[in-house]
Amino acid sequence: MIDYVSQALSFLTTSFVLVIGLFVLWAICAFVIDIVQTKDPIRRNYPLVGRFRHLFSSLGEFFRQYFFAMDREEMPFNRAEREWVARASKGKKNTIAFGSTKNLTPTGTPIFVNSPFPYLDEEDIEIPTMVIGPHAREPYEATSFVNISGMSYGALSRPAVKALSKGAKRANCWLNTGEGGLSPHHLSGNCDIVFQIGTAKYGVRNKDGSLSDKKLREVAKVPEVKMFEIKLSQGAKPGKGGILPAVKVNGEIAAIRGIEEGVASISPNRHPEINSNAELLDMISHIREVTGKPVGMKTVIGSPDWIDTLCEEILERGEASAPDFITIDSGDGGTGASPMPLMDNVGLLVRESLPLVANILAKHGLRDRIRIVSSGKFITPADVAWALCAGADFVVTARGAMFALGCIQAMKCNKNTCPTGITTHDPRFQRGIVPREKGLRVASYINNLVHEVDTIANSCGVLEPRGLCRHHVRVVQNNGRSIPLSELYPWPEGTAPGKADYTNTKRKIHAAE
Repeated sequence: MIDYVSQALSFLTTSFVLVIGLFVLWAICAFVIDIVQTKDPIRRNYPLVGRFRHLFSSLGEFFRQYFFAMDREEMPFNRAEREWVARASKGKKNTIAFGSTKNLTPTGTPIFVNSPFPYLDEEDIEIPTMVIGPHAREPYEATSFVNISGMSYGALSRPAVKALSKGAKRANCWLNTGEGGLSPHHLSGNCDIVFQIGTAKYGVRNKDGSLSDKKLREVAKVPEVKMFEIKLSQGAKPGKGGILPAVKVNGEIAAIRGIEEGVASISPNRHPEINSNAELLDMISHIREVTGKPVGMKTVIGSPDWIDTLCEEILERGEASAPDFITIDSGDGGTGASPMPLMDNVGLLVRESLPLVANILAKHGLRDRIRIVSSGKFITPADVAWALCAGADFVVTARGAMFALGCIQAMKCNKNTCPTGITTHDPRFQRGIVPREKGLRVASYINNLVHEVDTIANSCGVLEPRGLCRHHVRVVQNNGRSIPLSELYPWPEGTAPGKADYTNTKRKIHAAE
Protein backbone atom coordinates (compact mmCIF):
# COMPACT_ATOMS: atom_id res chain seq x y z
CA MET A 1 0.00 0.00 0.00
CA ILE A 2 2.81 2.38 0.97
CA ASP A 3 4.67 1.56 -2.25
CA TYR A 4 1.53 2.28 -4.29
CA VAL A 5 1.04 5.69 -2.65
CA SER A 6 4.73 6.48 -3.06
CA GLN A 7 4.60 5.63 -6.76
CA ALA A 8 1.48 7.72 -7.23
CA LEU A 9 3.05 10.74 -5.54
CA SER A 10 6.20 10.31 -7.59
CA PHE A 11 4.14 10.20 -10.81
CA LEU A 12 2.16 13.33 -9.86
CA THR A 13 5.37 15.18 -8.93
CA THR A 14 7.03 14.23 -12.20
CA SER A 15 3.92 15.24 -14.18
CA PHE A 16 3.70 18.57 -12.37
CA VAL A 17 7.35 19.35 -13.03
CA LEU A 18 6.88 18.39 -16.69
CA VAL A 19 3.84 20.66 -17.07
CA ILE A 20 5.67 23.56 -15.41
CA GLY A 21 8.67 22.95 -17.66
CA LEU A 22 6.54 22.93 -20.81
CA PHE A 23 4.77 26.13 -19.69
CA VAL A 24 8.09 27.87 -19.06
CA LEU A 25 9.38 26.71 -22.45
CA TRP A 26 6.18 27.99 -24.14
CA ALA A 27 6.49 31.33 -22.29
CA ILE A 28 10.07 31.79 -23.45
CA CYS A 29 9.20 30.94 -27.06
CA ALA A 30 6.12 33.21 -26.99
CA PHE A 31 8.23 36.03 -25.49
CA VAL A 32 10.79 35.78 -28.28
CA ILE A 33 8.12 35.47 -31.00
CA ASP A 34 6.26 38.53 -29.68
CA ILE A 35 9.41 40.67 -29.72
CA VAL A 36 10.37 39.58 -33.23
CA GLN A 37 6.92 39.75 -34.92
CA THR A 38 5.89 43.04 -36.57
CA LYS A 39 2.11 42.72 -37.04
CA ASP A 40 0.84 43.41 -33.50
CA PRO A 41 2.33 46.49 -31.74
CA ILE A 42 0.84 45.56 -28.34
CA ARG A 43 2.52 42.15 -28.32
CA ARG A 44 5.73 43.68 -29.64
CA ASN A 45 5.85 46.31 -26.87
CA TYR A 46 4.44 44.05 -24.16
CA PRO A 47 5.63 40.54 -25.04
CA LEU A 48 3.63 37.66 -23.56
CA VAL A 49 1.46 39.96 -21.40
CA GLY A 50 0.01 41.59 -24.52
CA ARG A 51 -1.51 38.25 -25.53
CA PHE A 52 -4.06 38.56 -22.73
CA ARG A 53 -5.62 41.58 -24.43
CA HIS A 54 -6.92 39.41 -27.27
CA LEU A 55 -8.15 36.81 -24.80
CA PHE A 56 -10.04 39.33 -22.69
CA SER A 57 -11.48 41.05 -25.79
CA SER A 58 -12.81 37.70 -26.99
CA LEU A 59 -14.33 36.93 -23.59
CA GLY A 60 -15.83 40.41 -23.21
CA GLU A 61 -18.89 39.56 -25.29
CA PHE A 62 -19.51 36.51 -23.11
CA PHE A 63 -19.14 38.36 -19.80
CA ARG A 64 -21.33 41.27 -20.93
CA GLN A 65 -24.16 38.94 -21.93
CA TYR A 66 -24.18 36.82 -18.80
CA PHE A 67 -22.91 39.07 -16.01
CA PHE A 68 -22.89 42.78 -16.75
CA ALA A 69 -25.60 43.80 -19.26
CA MET A 70 -28.96 44.83 -17.80
CA ASP A 71 -32.22 43.31 -19.07
CA ARG A 72 -32.90 46.14 -21.54
CA GLU A 73 -29.35 47.02 -22.64
CA GLU A 74 -28.11 44.43 -25.15
CA MET A 75 -28.16 44.73 -28.93
CA PRO A 76 -29.55 43.67 -31.32
CA PHE A 77 -32.00 41.99 -28.90
CA ASN A 78 -31.94 42.51 -25.16
CA ARG A 79 -32.39 39.89 -22.49
CA ALA A 80 -36.01 40.82 -21.76
CA GLU A 81 -36.99 40.30 -25.42
CA ARG A 82 -35.13 36.99 -25.67
CA GLU A 83 -36.65 35.71 -22.45
CA TRP A 84 -40.15 36.60 -23.64
CA VAL A 85 -39.58 34.50 -26.76
CA ALA A 86 -38.13 31.68 -24.65
CA ARG A 87 -41.17 31.61 -22.36
CA ALA A 88 -43.58 31.82 -25.30
CA SER A 89 -41.82 28.99 -27.13
CA LYS A 90 -41.96 26.77 -24.05
CA GLY A 91 -45.61 27.57 -23.38
CA LYS A 92 -44.78 29.07 -19.99
CA LYS A 93 -46.90 31.70 -18.30
CA ASN A 94 -45.88 35.07 -19.73
CA THR A 95 -46.56 37.32 -16.76
CA ILE A 96 -44.15 39.59 -14.89
CA ALA A 97 -44.26 41.22 -11.46
CA PHE A 98 -43.69 44.57 -9.77
CA GLY A 99 -43.80 46.79 -12.83
CA SER A 100 -42.20 47.15 -16.23
CA THR A 101 -38.44 47.33 -16.62
CA LYS A 102 -38.87 48.98 -20.01
CA ASN A 103 -38.04 52.68 -20.20
CA LEU A 104 -41.14 54.24 -21.76
CA THR A 105 -39.80 57.79 -22.07
CA PRO A 106 -37.25 57.67 -24.96
CA THR A 107 -38.27 59.39 -28.21
CA GLY A 108 -40.00 56.98 -30.57
CA THR A 109 -41.39 54.65 -27.90
CA PRO A 110 -44.82 53.33 -28.98
CA ILE A 111 -47.63 53.36 -26.41
CA PHE A 112 -50.90 51.64 -27.28
CA VAL A 113 -54.14 53.42 -26.50
CA ASN A 114 -56.40 51.24 -24.38
CA SER A 115 -60.16 51.56 -24.70
CA PRO A 116 -62.24 52.40 -21.61
CA PHE A 117 -64.73 49.76 -22.76
CA PRO A 118 -62.79 46.90 -24.41
CA TYR A 119 -64.60 43.90 -25.84
CA LEU A 120 -65.19 41.02 -23.45
CA ASP A 121 -62.96 38.01 -23.90
CA GLU A 122 -65.87 35.89 -25.07
CA GLU A 123 -66.51 38.40 -27.86
CA ASP A 124 -63.24 37.57 -29.63
CA ILE A 125 -63.63 36.43 -33.22
CA GLU A 126 -61.68 34.11 -35.45
CA ILE A 127 -58.91 36.03 -37.20
CA PRO A 128 -59.98 36.28 -40.87
CA THR A 129 -57.83 34.84 -43.63
CA MET A 130 -56.50 37.14 -46.34
CA VAL A 131 -56.16 36.40 -50.05
CA ILE A 132 -52.88 37.27 -51.78
CA GLY A 133 -52.60 37.40 -55.57
CA PRO A 134 -56.18 37.64 -56.87
CA HIS A 135 -54.91 37.80 -60.47
CA ALA A 136 -52.78 34.65 -60.21
CA ARG A 137 -54.15 31.33 -61.43
CA GLU A 138 -53.70 29.96 -57.91
CA PRO A 139 -54.27 32.76 -55.35
CA TYR A 140 -53.03 32.08 -51.82
CA GLU A 141 -55.37 32.30 -48.84
CA ALA A 142 -53.04 33.13 -45.94
CA THR A 143 -54.28 32.09 -42.52
CA SER A 144 -51.77 33.71 -40.16
CA PHE A 145 -50.68 37.34 -39.95
CA VAL A 146 -47.38 36.22 -38.34
CA ASN A 147 -45.09 34.07 -40.48
CA ILE A 148 -41.47 32.91 -40.67
CA SER A 149 -39.12 35.09 -42.70
CA GLY A 150 -36.48 34.00 -45.21
CA MET A 151 -33.64 31.85 -43.88
CA SER A 152 -31.72 29.74 -46.39
CA TYR A 153 -30.64 26.16 -45.99
CA GLY A 154 -26.92 26.77 -45.90
CA ALA A 155 -27.09 29.78 -43.65
CA LEU A 156 -29.12 27.51 -41.34
CA SER A 157 -28.39 23.89 -40.57
CA ARG A 158 -30.39 20.89 -41.72
CA PRO A 159 -32.08 20.17 -38.34
CA ALA A 160 -32.87 23.87 -37.87
CA VAL A 161 -34.69 24.07 -41.23
CA LYS A 162 -36.57 20.86 -40.48
CA ALA A 163 -37.66 22.23 -37.12
CA LEU A 164 -38.88 25.47 -38.72
CA SER A 165 -40.87 23.49 -41.29
CA LYS A 166 -42.54 21.38 -38.62
CA GLY A 167 -43.22 24.45 -36.49
CA ALA A 168 -44.73 26.41 -39.37
CA LYS A 169 -47.08 23.53 -40.14
CA ARG A 170 -48.30 23.32 -36.54
CA ALA A 171 -48.72 27.10 -36.35
CA ASN A 172 -50.50 27.16 -39.72
CA CYS A 173 -48.19 29.87 -41.08
CA TRP A 174 -45.86 30.09 -44.05
CA LEU A 175 -42.10 29.52 -44.14
CA ASN A 176 -39.91 31.53 -46.53
CA THR A 177 -37.03 29.55 -48.05
CA GLY A 178 -34.59 32.45 -48.16
CA GLU A 179 -32.53 32.87 -51.31
CA GLY A 180 -30.77 29.48 -51.02
CA GLY A 181 -33.40 27.51 -52.91
CA LEU A 182 -35.93 24.86 -51.92
CA SER A 183 -34.45 21.94 -49.99
CA PRO A 184 -36.10 18.66 -48.91
CA HIS A 185 -35.77 19.94 -45.35
CA HIS A 186 -38.07 22.91 -46.05
CA LEU A 187 -40.67 20.39 -47.21
CA SER A 188 -40.20 17.90 -44.37
CA GLY A 189 -42.98 19.44 -42.27
CA ASN A 190 -45.46 19.90 -45.16
CA CYS A 191 -45.93 23.59 -44.33
CA ASP A 192 -46.83 26.37 -46.76
CA ILE A 193 -43.73 27.66 -48.55
CA VAL A 194 -42.78 31.03 -50.01
CA PHE A 195 -39.98 30.47 -52.52
CA GLN A 196 -37.56 33.39 -52.51
CA ILE A 197 -35.71 34.20 -55.73
CA GLY A 198 -32.49 35.97 -54.87
CA THR A 199 -30.15 37.74 -57.23
CA ALA A 200 -28.25 34.50 -57.95
CA LYS A 201 -31.52 32.61 -58.75
CA TYR A 202 -30.45 29.65 -56.59
CA GLY A 203 -32.60 26.62 -57.30
CA VAL A 204 -34.15 28.13 -60.44
CA ARG A 205 -31.05 29.15 -62.39
CA ASN A 206 -29.36 28.15 -65.60
CA LYS A 207 -25.62 27.49 -65.57
CA ASP A 208 -24.96 31.11 -66.55
CA GLY A 209 -26.98 32.37 -63.58
CA SER A 210 -30.04 33.43 -65.57
CA LEU A 211 -33.59 32.48 -64.61
CA SER A 212 -34.72 29.03 -65.77
CA ASP A 213 -38.41 28.79 -66.69
CA LYS A 214 -38.16 25.00 -66.65
CA LYS A 215 -36.96 24.93 -63.05
CA LEU A 216 -39.53 27.57 -62.10
CA ARG A 217 -42.29 25.27 -63.36
CA GLU A 218 -40.81 22.33 -61.44
CA VAL A 219 -40.79 24.32 -58.21
CA ALA A 220 -44.32 25.61 -58.85
CA LYS A 221 -45.58 22.02 -59.14
CA VAL A 222 -44.60 21.36 -55.53
CA PRO A 223 -47.96 21.65 -53.73
CA GLU A 224 -46.45 23.24 -50.62
CA VAL A 225 -45.06 26.19 -52.64
CA LYS A 226 -47.73 28.89 -52.44
CA MET A 227 -45.95 32.09 -53.53
CA PHE A 228 -42.73 33.45 -55.03
CA GLU A 229 -40.79 36.42 -53.66
CA ILE A 230 -38.23 38.34 -55.73
CA LYS A 231 -35.56 39.58 -53.35
CA LEU A 232 -34.26 42.98 -54.41
CA SER A 233 -32.47 43.70 -51.14
CA GLN A 234 -32.44 42.85 -47.44
CA GLY A 235 -32.02 45.03 -44.40
CA ALA A 236 -28.60 43.91 -43.28
CA LYS A 237 -26.92 44.57 -46.62
CA PRO A 238 -28.89 46.73 -49.07
CA GLY A 239 -27.08 46.84 -52.38
CA LYS A 240 -25.06 43.67 -51.75
CA GLY A 241 -25.94 40.07 -52.50
CA GLY A 242 -26.05 37.12 -50.15
CA ILE A 243 -22.86 35.75 -48.64
CA LEU A 244 -22.41 32.07 -47.75
CA PRO A 245 -18.85 31.27 -46.60
CA ALA A 246 -17.07 28.43 -48.42
CA VAL A 247 -16.94 26.34 -45.23
CA LYS A 248 -20.75 26.10 -45.36
CA VAL A 249 -21.04 25.09 -49.04
CA ASN A 250 -21.17 21.30 -48.76
CA GLY A 251 -22.16 18.90 -51.54
CA GLU A 252 -25.89 18.92 -50.77
CA ILE A 253 -26.11 22.70 -50.58
CA ALA A 254 -24.10 23.07 -53.78
CA ALA A 255 -26.49 20.70 -55.58
CA ILE A 256 -29.60 22.53 -54.34
CA ARG A 257 -28.23 25.93 -55.31
CA GLY A 258 -26.60 24.83 -58.55
CA ILE A 259 -23.11 26.02 -57.59
CA GLU A 260 -19.64 24.60 -56.95
CA GLU A 261 -18.96 22.76 -53.69
CA GLY A 262 -16.47 24.31 -51.25
CA VAL A 263 -16.50 27.72 -52.94
CA ALA A 264 -17.97 30.80 -51.22
CA SER A 265 -21.45 31.55 -52.54
CA ILE A 266 -21.59 35.27 -53.34
CA SER A 267 -24.76 36.55 -55.01
CA PRO A 268 -24.76 39.54 -57.39
CA ASN A 269 -25.65 42.84 -55.74
CA ARG A 270 -28.83 43.06 -57.86
CA HIS A 271 -30.76 41.10 -60.48
CA PRO A 272 -28.90 41.73 -63.78
CA GLU A 273 -32.24 41.60 -65.64
CA ILE A 274 -33.88 44.28 -63.50
CA ASN A 275 -32.61 47.82 -63.96
CA SER A 276 -35.88 49.78 -63.81
CA ASN A 277 -39.44 49.66 -62.52
CA ALA A 278 -40.60 48.55 -65.95
CA GLU A 279 -38.20 45.60 -65.95
CA LEU A 280 -39.23 44.75 -62.37
CA LEU A 281 -42.89 44.55 -63.37
CA ASP A 282 -41.94 42.53 -66.44
CA MET A 283 -40.14 40.02 -64.21
CA ILE A 284 -43.05 39.82 -61.76
CA SER A 285 -45.55 39.25 -64.57
CA HIS A 286 -43.31 36.65 -66.21
CA ILE A 287 -42.84 34.59 -63.05
CA ARG A 288 -46.55 34.82 -62.21
CA GLU A 289 -47.44 33.62 -65.72
CA VAL A 290 -44.91 30.74 -65.66
CA THR A 291 -45.79 29.51 -62.16
CA GLY A 292 -49.43 30.50 -61.81
CA LYS A 293 -48.67 31.54 -58.22
CA PRO A 294 -48.74 34.99 -56.53
CA VAL A 295 -45.46 36.90 -56.92
CA GLY A 296 -44.17 39.70 -54.72
CA MET A 297 -40.91 41.40 -53.90
CA LYS A 298 -38.73 42.05 -50.87
CA THR A 299 -36.89 45.32 -50.53
CA VAL A 300 -35.33 47.80 -48.17
CA ILE A 301 -36.59 51.35 -48.65
CA GLY A 302 -34.04 54.08 -49.20
CA SER A 303 -35.93 56.95 -50.76
CA PRO A 304 -39.63 56.05 -51.05
CA ASP A 305 -39.85 58.04 -54.31
CA TRP A 306 -39.20 54.95 -56.42
CA ILE A 307 -42.29 53.27 -54.92
CA ASP A 308 -44.25 56.31 -56.11
CA THR A 309 -42.98 55.91 -59.68
CA LEU A 310 -43.53 52.14 -59.47
CA CYS A 311 -47.19 52.76 -58.65
CA GLU A 312 -47.48 55.14 -61.61
CA GLU A 313 -46.04 52.45 -63.88
CA ILE A 314 -48.54 49.92 -62.46
CA LEU A 315 -51.50 52.21 -63.10
CA GLU A 316 -50.38 52.71 -66.71
CA ARG A 317 -50.27 48.94 -67.24
CA GLY A 318 -53.28 48.03 -65.09
CA GLU A 319 -53.70 46.65 -61.57
CA ALA A 320 -53.06 43.08 -62.70
CA SER A 321 -49.38 43.99 -63.36
CA ALA A 322 -48.76 44.92 -59.72
CA PRO A 323 -46.73 42.77 -57.35
CA ASP A 324 -49.09 40.74 -55.20
CA PHE A 325 -47.20 41.75 -52.08
CA ILE A 326 -44.29 43.89 -50.97
CA THR A 327 -42.09 42.72 -48.10
CA ILE A 328 -40.52 45.78 -46.47
CA ASP A 329 -37.30 44.98 -44.64
CA SER A 330 -35.70 47.28 -42.11
CA GLY A 331 -32.30 48.93 -42.41
CA ASP A 332 -31.36 47.23 -39.13
CA GLY A 333 -32.32 43.77 -40.39
CA GLY A 334 -30.24 40.70 -39.69
CA THR A 335 -28.21 38.12 -41.56
CA GLY A 336 -25.47 35.64 -40.90
CA ALA A 337 -22.83 37.62 -42.78
CA SER A 338 -22.81 41.27 -43.83
CA PRO A 339 -20.30 44.11 -44.19
CA MET A 340 -20.54 46.34 -41.12
CA PRO A 341 -20.87 49.64 -43.08
CA LEU A 342 -24.03 48.33 -44.74
CA MET A 343 -25.49 46.68 -41.67
CA ASP A 344 -25.00 49.79 -39.53
CA ASN A 345 -25.69 52.66 -41.89
CA VAL A 346 -27.73 51.92 -45.02
CA GLY A 347 -31.50 51.75 -45.51
CA LEU A 348 -34.46 53.29 -43.68
CA LEU A 349 -35.69 51.63 -40.52
CA VAL A 350 -39.03 49.91 -41.00
CA ARG A 351 -40.64 52.15 -38.38
CA GLU A 352 -40.24 54.98 -40.86
CA SER A 353 -40.51 53.17 -44.19
CA LEU A 354 -43.58 51.03 -43.46
CA PRO A 355 -46.09 53.89 -42.98
CA LEU A 356 -44.53 55.78 -45.90
CA VAL A 357 -45.01 52.87 -48.30
CA ALA A 358 -48.53 52.18 -47.02
CA ASN A 359 -49.41 55.83 -47.67
CA ILE A 360 -47.99 55.75 -51.20
CA LEU A 361 -49.98 52.63 -52.09
CA ALA A 362 -53.12 54.22 -50.61
CA LYS A 363 -52.55 57.45 -52.55
CA HIS A 364 -52.49 55.51 -55.81
CA GLY A 365 -55.49 53.35 -54.91
CA LEU A 366 -53.36 50.18 -54.69
CA ARG A 367 -53.54 49.56 -50.95
CA ASP A 368 -56.08 46.75 -51.29
CA ARG A 369 -54.37 45.26 -54.37
CA ILE A 370 -50.85 44.97 -52.93
CA ARG A 371 -50.47 43.24 -49.57
CA ILE A 372 -47.82 44.67 -47.24
CA VAL A 373 -45.53 42.30 -45.36
CA SER A 374 -43.36 43.86 -42.65
CA SER A 375 -39.97 42.47 -41.69
CA GLY A 376 -37.13 43.63 -39.46
CA LYS A 377 -36.60 42.87 -35.73
CA PHE A 378 -40.30 42.32 -34.94
CA ILE A 379 -40.21 39.47 -32.42
CA THR A 380 -42.55 40.59 -29.59
CA PRO A 381 -46.31 41.29 -29.49
CA ALA A 382 -45.81 45.06 -29.22
CA ASP A 383 -43.58 45.03 -32.33
CA VAL A 384 -46.15 43.12 -34.38
CA ALA A 385 -49.07 45.21 -33.11
CA TRP A 386 -47.23 48.41 -34.07
CA ALA A 387 -46.64 47.08 -37.61
CA LEU A 388 -50.34 46.28 -38.00
CA CYS A 389 -51.23 49.79 -36.77
CA ALA A 390 -48.80 51.33 -39.27
CA GLY A 391 -50.32 49.55 -42.26
CA ALA A 392 -48.91 46.01 -42.50
CA ASP A 393 -51.12 43.07 -43.46
CA PHE A 394 -48.56 40.49 -42.35
CA VAL A 395 -45.41 40.39 -40.23
CA VAL A 396 -42.56 37.96 -40.79
CA THR A 397 -39.85 37.13 -38.27
CA ALA A 398 -36.57 35.26 -38.71
CA ARG A 399 -34.65 35.87 -35.51
CA GLY A 400 -37.75 35.37 -33.37
CA ALA A 401 -38.03 31.87 -34.84
CA MET A 402 -34.30 31.36 -34.25
CA PHE A 403 -34.68 32.28 -30.57
CA ALA A 404 -37.53 29.77 -30.37
CA LEU A 405 -35.12 27.16 -31.78
CA GLY A 406 -32.71 27.93 -28.95
CA CYS A 407 -30.49 30.71 -30.38
CA ILE A 408 -28.51 32.41 -27.59
CA GLN A 409 -27.30 35.39 -29.66
CA ALA A 410 -23.73 34.10 -29.62
CA MET A 411 -23.00 36.22 -32.75
CA LYS A 412 -21.19 33.31 -34.46
CA CYS A 413 -23.56 32.89 -37.43
CA ASN A 414 -20.86 33.57 -40.02
CA LYS A 415 -18.20 31.27 -38.53
CA ASN A 416 -19.75 27.78 -38.70
CA THR A 417 -19.21 27.52 -34.93
CA CYS A 418 -22.73 28.29 -33.69
CA PRO A 419 -22.87 26.59 -30.25
CA THR A 420 -26.57 25.78 -30.58
CA GLY A 421 -26.27 24.07 -33.97
CA ILE A 422 -28.65 26.48 -35.73
CA THR A 423 -26.22 28.15 -38.14
CA THR A 424 -23.49 25.53 -38.43
CA HIS A 425 -22.92 22.39 -40.47
CA ASP A 426 -20.68 20.84 -37.83
CA PRO A 427 -22.41 17.57 -36.74
CA ARG A 428 -21.01 18.03 -33.24
CA PHE A 429 -23.14 21.14 -32.73
CA GLN A 430 -26.08 20.09 -34.90
CA ARG A 431 -26.88 17.19 -32.60
CA GLY A 432 -28.18 19.76 -30.11
CA ILE A 433 -31.27 20.36 -32.28
CA VAL A 434 -34.02 17.74 -32.26
CA PRO A 435 -36.39 18.89 -35.06
CA ARG A 436 -39.56 17.42 -33.53
CA GLU A 437 -38.95 19.06 -30.15
CA LYS A 438 -37.83 22.40 -31.58
CA GLY A 439 -40.70 22.39 -34.07
CA LEU A 440 -43.12 22.34 -31.15
CA ARG A 441 -41.36 25.36 -29.66
CA VAL A 442 -41.47 27.32 -32.91
CA ALA A 443 -45.21 26.64 -33.19
CA SER A 444 -45.77 27.61 -29.55
CA TYR A 445 -43.89 30.87 -30.10
CA ILE A 446 -45.89 31.82 -33.21
CA ASN A 447 -49.22 30.88 -31.60
CA ASN A 448 -48.50 32.78 -28.39
CA LEU A 449 -47.24 35.77 -30.37
CA VAL A 450 -50.53 35.83 -32.30
CA HIS A 451 -52.52 35.43 -29.09
CA GLU A 452 -50.80 38.30 -27.29
CA VAL A 453 -51.12 40.64 -30.28
CA ASP A 454 -54.80 39.81 -30.12
CA THR A 455 -54.72 40.73 -26.42
CA ILE A 456 -53.30 44.16 -27.29
CA ALA A 457 -55.95 44.60 -29.99
CA ASN A 458 -58.74 43.73 -27.55
CA SER A 459 -57.33 46.20 -25.02
CA CYS A 460 -57.47 48.88 -27.72
CA GLY A 461 -61.13 48.10 -28.34
CA VAL A 462 -60.94 46.14 -31.60
CA LEU A 463 -62.02 42.54 -32.10
CA GLU A 464 -59.03 41.23 -34.06
CA PRO A 465 -55.46 42.42 -34.71
CA ARG A 466 -55.95 43.69 -38.27
CA GLY A 467 -58.55 46.08 -36.87
CA LEU A 468 -55.71 48.08 -35.30
CA CYS A 469 -55.26 51.52 -36.87
CA ARG A 470 -52.74 54.33 -36.48
CA HIS A 471 -54.82 56.15 -33.88
CA HIS A 472 -54.50 53.10 -31.62
CA VAL A 473 -50.81 53.81 -30.93
CA ARG A 474 -49.06 56.95 -29.77
CA VAL A 475 -45.37 57.74 -30.22
CA VAL A 476 -43.28 59.53 -27.58
CA GLN A 477 -41.69 62.76 -28.86
CA ASN A 478 -38.48 64.50 -27.77
CA ASN A 479 -40.44 66.80 -25.42
CA GLY A 480 -41.62 63.79 -23.45
CA ARG A 481 -45.19 63.93 -24.74
CA SER A 482 -46.74 61.41 -27.10
CA ILE A 483 -48.79 61.97 -30.26
CA PRO A 484 -50.91 59.51 -32.26
CA LEU A 485 -49.16 57.72 -35.10
CA SER A 486 -52.03 59.00 -37.25
CA GLU A 487 -50.72 62.54 -36.71
CA LEU A 488 -47.10 61.58 -37.29
CA TYR A 489 -48.00 59.71 -40.50
CA PRO A 490 -51.49 60.83 -41.63
CA TRP A 491 -53.11 58.81 -44.38
CA PRO A 492 -53.58 60.69 -47.67
CA GLU A 493 -56.88 62.50 -47.68
CA GLY A 494 -59.81 60.20 -48.34
CA THR A 495 -57.74 56.97 -48.08
CA ALA A 496 -57.78 56.13 -44.34
CA PRO A 497 -58.82 52.47 -44.03
CA GLY A 498 -62.28 51.91 -42.61
CA LYS A 499 -63.20 49.59 -39.76
CA ALA A 500 -63.16 45.87 -40.45
CA ASP A 501 -66.39 43.97 -40.91
CA TYR A 502 -66.98 41.84 -37.81
CA THR A 503 -70.28 40.27 -38.85
CA ASN A 504 -68.80 36.78 -39.11
CA THR A 505 -69.17 34.15 -36.41
CA LYS A 506 -67.42 34.99 -33.15
CA ARG A 507 -64.88 32.56 -31.75
CA LYS A 508 -62.29 32.99 -29.04
CA ILE A 509 -58.62 32.85 -30.03
CA HIS A 510 -56.66 30.60 -27.70
CA ALA A 511 -52.95 30.66 -26.95
CA ALA A 512 -50.91 27.53 -27.59
CA GLU A 513 -51.09 25.01 -24.81
